[in-house]
Amino acid sequence: MRKVIFTEFGGPEVLRLVDAEAPHAGPGQVRIAVRAAGVNPVDWRVREGQVLGAHPTVLPSGVGLDAAGVVDEIGEGVADVEIGDSVFGAGSDTYAEFAVLTAWAVTPEGLTFAEAAGYPSVVETALRLIREVGVRPGETLLVSGASGGVGSAVLQIAREHGIAVIGTASAANQDYLRGLGAVATTYGEGWVERVRRLGRVDAALDLAGAGVLAELVELTRDPGKVLTIADLSAPRLGIRFSGVAGSVPDALAEAVDLISQGRLHIPVEKSYSLADAAAAHVDSHAGHTRGRRVIVV
Repeated sequence: MRKVIFTEFGGPEVLRLVDAEAPHAGPGQVRIAVRAAGVNPVDWRVREGQVLGAHPTVLPSGVGLDAAGVVDEIGEGVADVEIGDSVFGAGSDTYAEFAVLTAWAVTPEGLTFAEAAGYPSVVETALRLIREVGVRPGETLLVSGASGGVGSAVLQIAREHGIAVIGTASAANQDYLRGLGAVATTYGEGWVERVRRLGRVDAALDLAGAGVLAELVELTRDPGKVLTIADLSAPRLGIRFSGVAGSVPDALAEAVDLISQGRLHIPVEKSYSLADAAAAHVDSHAGHTRGRRVIVV
């Protein structure tokens, strides 16, 4: 099979498309013929060698956590899917023609492989952040960098939980945020005062790593009510960095439920081939995403 790997930490140029042995499903796993793989910021952070609180990366390493495709091998103990089923889920080394998943769900009807590949990690992250930051129904959550995949999921899931959201994004994405139920405002000079005029902020999430942590503490009045997935300087301000995944099966179950009800939709902004994985990382790193980026196999 073909697979994207890197043999040293560095910029996107270290990614290589190589021929490799296909993996096999172990106990409690399934293998899929990958049709699409999600592109997440954690992918390029790991490629750069950032320490994210998870297990160390062993070189050479594959890339990717999320994928959608067709089950073609089932490990011992797996009884909820059959060969030929279309599934989406999380695993490892998903920028490849075949990948092993450790968590999966049958793809909801009407969802393309490219769309499905964009959900697993972002829904898990959104649910984890809402829980960990301690925001409750009736309160207001500020989301900095709200138009990307995680932000899109946070806005919609918070809405379902009765939580009001203020989202910051570029001027071009204001209508997009409003369409997801958020009160929208732009980042840049004067953004703190613009947020203050919109009302009280009970908790805040930093999804973009744009150097706004001090301002988020100022707005919430409590570093314990601020959480980031993007700024490794957070502990110096008493802010938690949330980089370790929670329950992916629970997240997939919630995603299937909300998608099936038409209550959750994350658009695919752009797709790439396996050979263009480096370009996908460049674009992901640049930010300003509306929804998701995916590798289509």
